[in-house]
Amino acid sequence: MSNARYYLFFVLCLQWLSQVCDIFYQRVQWIKDLVQVSANPYQHYIIAPDSRTLYPTAISKINGTIENASRLIRKEGNPAVFNNVSAVTLDFGKNIAGLVSLAIANTTDETQSIGITFSESPQWISGLGSDATAEKGIDETFWIETPSPGLYLVPREHERGAFRYLSMIHKSVGEVKVSQVTTHFTAMPHYDEDQLRNYTGYFHCDDELLNHIWYAGAYTVQLCTIEPKHGNSMVHLNETVPSGTPRTWYNNGTIANGTSALVDGAKRDRLIFSADTFIALPSIVSSTYDLFTVRNSLDSLFARQDRSTGQLPYVGAPYPWVYSTTYHLYTLVCLADYYLFSGDAEYFASLWPQFKLALDFSLRAIDSTGLISVDSPHDWLRFGMGGHNIEANAMLYYVLCRSIAVARLRNDTAAPIIAWKQKGDRIKSAANAYLWDPPTGLYRDNMSTTLAPQDGNAWAVLSNLTQSDEQRAVISSTLARRWVATGAPSPEAHYAMSPFASGLELQAHLRAENATGALELMRRMWGFMLRNENMTGSTFVEGYSLDGSLRYAPYQNDAKLSHAHGWSSSPTSSLMFGVAGIRILAPGGRRWSIEPMLGDLKLVDAAFRTVLGRFGVRVTKRRTYTKALIHTPAGTVGKLRLEPLECDNVAEAWGRQGVRIKLRSRAGEQIEMDEIEGGRWEVVIICVG
Repeated sequence: MSNARYYLFFVLCLQWLSQVCDIFYQRVQWIKDLVQVSANPYQHYIIAPDSRTLYPTAISKINGTIENASRLIRKEGNPAVFNNVSAVTLDFGKNIAGLVSLAIANTTDETQSIGITFSESPQWISGLGSDATAEKGIDETFWIETPSPGLYLVPREHERGAFRYLSMIHKSVGEVKVSQVTTHFTAMPHYDEDQLRNYTGYFHCDDELLNHIWYAGAYTVQLCTIEPKHGNSMVHLNETVPSGTPRTWYNNGTIANGTSALVDGAKRDRLIFSADTFIALPSIVSSTYDLFTVRNSLDSLFARQDRSTGQLPYVGAPYPWVYSTTYHLYTLVCLADYYLFSGDAEYFASLWPQFKLALDFSLRAIDSTGLISVDSPHDWLRFGMGGHNIEANAMLYYVLCRSIAVARLRNDTAAPIIAWKQKGDRIKSAANAYLWDPPTGLYRDNMSTTLAPQDGNAWAVLSNLTQSDEQRAVISSTLARRWVATGAPSPEAHYAMSPFASGLELQAHLRAENATGALELMRRMWGFMLRNENMTGSTFVEGYSLDGSLRYAPYQNDAKLSHAHGWSSSPTSSLMFGVAGIRILAPGGRRWSIEPMLGDLKLVDAAFRTVLGRFGVRVTKRRTYTKALIHTPAGTVGKLRLEPLECDNVAEAWGRQGVRIKLRSRAGEQIEMDEIEGGRWEVVIICVG
């Protein structure tokens, strides 16, 4: 061995010895992962309950006289006594969902009753009604007649999809003694009680706020997973009710087959929307891998497809059938994503003809400009949808690229791959010719406006509609300059704060390799939602205003706002697939890449499972060295790419049944290794010059 190699070996030994504690910790964590492949080493972050029977944790407020009120948050002692006109608000400590039951110990007479109201936010706590599920009014108080001792349950049609605060109102002369208040947790209905916290994925880093954000996103999606027979029944769709008037509400509409379905919001609308699924699906893969629920939801959308035209619905049943250019495309993206993450070729094959029929319908909307022309106003509640819209065209380009890849994978010789590629190339060329605005560094919404939308620019980056790395970087930095203290405003929604559109922006920053910017946006926007006193502290809200107040521009009724909305969960997947960099490239994970982008983080430890097994990475980054430990299923193949170190001369040590060492001179280049066989690998990269 040459002197240079002896020197290199000596330097590596010194570096490893100086980090012996860290290496030991890595080994312990990895051994735990190998021995308990289904265990989550960060259980204490999980917000989901360990039981379906939930109890209030605190008393928020009391009006009137209630003796022994503390019994309502304890399981022992004398019953709480509601005397005459009185009320109490109980806090469950986090957003929950389910059926309330009251154990009545005694009453003065058979005319007694207890009224119940619900609220996700403390802002809408009221004895007059619950926070709203419709555009006008608030939801009426639900009254439970309590003529004698016994257990009284809210009927299933009035289960509340999400609430943190439960108010109990007694408004008559006399008294009612209540010995216990519980809620039966109804989210994730197809899971056994002991499975609710049994995550198949985990994320951890050296930023505690980001850790809490990841798990709050996962829990948000869990709350949005409901029994399909208890979706929104749409009883007030065409009814006019004066503002502020309490109104009835029912959650007994059937929205899908099967035992579970993924809906947009836990409180409302409790319907299946493809755009919400687009964000929630990868969050599910990252955390619970509950693709059974996703499949049920996709079935419900494809079942409503107009087979004569290929059009897919804006929203699932029982909502009236309407068309949305973008949600039509979101459904196709969701099916492609389901196939990618599940590897379920048989299921995808059953819907592939409908997929191609739907794609053909979209392609017929391309006009002489080479772009699709949007004639439907329906989208994610943004304003001004229409014309040669950049969001819709970027999405169509993305769907075409995915369709070509899937057709080749399936060896579908009948698919018009050449025509698809030609149309895609023309969309890309036309969008950059007609809609790209170099002075602003952003795409315009359409040809007749100067508005530069958040959604369309994010999609342009995500879909690779952009023409260079430099253009992607310009869009990323320009979008970041719009940020305010509460996050990223959306000009196409009257500058509302949309976690959906900002979730797209998060992914765009990562696609542009601006991990530091993506992390800052998570801390600023999702950190704000998690810590705001008027939100739940456990789930992510549908939207809010520029100043952080609970007002969302698309709605006239502030009480309607949903505080558990699946489309707000983007950080959960962005941290897994973008920051930890674990990416599935072929169905089920037969091919993969691990390309961590830590930004300003120093440590990331993350993993998730597919049908093939566990994909995990633990990366420690310092100025002069990077250490990575990866694990992927046997029989798979992938690549590893690590960010460059701040030096030219770099030593790489790769470990797997032995070590090979080599010295290279690099000037800020990426460290890469291709065609890695699945299994366990250790990589240490050290500055030596």
